Amino acid sequence: MLRTPAGERRLDILEWLKEPTRHFPSRRHADPVEDGVPADVIATKLGVRRQVADTHLALLADLGLLRAKRIGRRTYYRRDEMRIAEVARMFDKGW
Repeated sequence: MLRTPAGERRLDILEWLKEPTRHFPSRRHADPVEDGVPADVIATKLGVRRQVADTHLALLADLGLLRAKRIGRRTYYRRDEMRIAEVARMFDKGW
């Protein structure tokens, strides 16, 4: 799942969201660290249509690696660091 071209994009998203203020412009109505980054901004950085980004973001959120938060009409995404650490521990144990 993460070793395909689509998987590379998902890894990029996870990496960018590790330091959102470094990779995304600041937002007037939301804090990129606390609230996350809107899907349309992530789509622009990926260079894909919004629907394509939504698919990647939904998968990462379904896996629990991202948390989604609605603010107004937009959905903002940020990393779930506890879940990411949990998954990393599973792989370290040979899962």
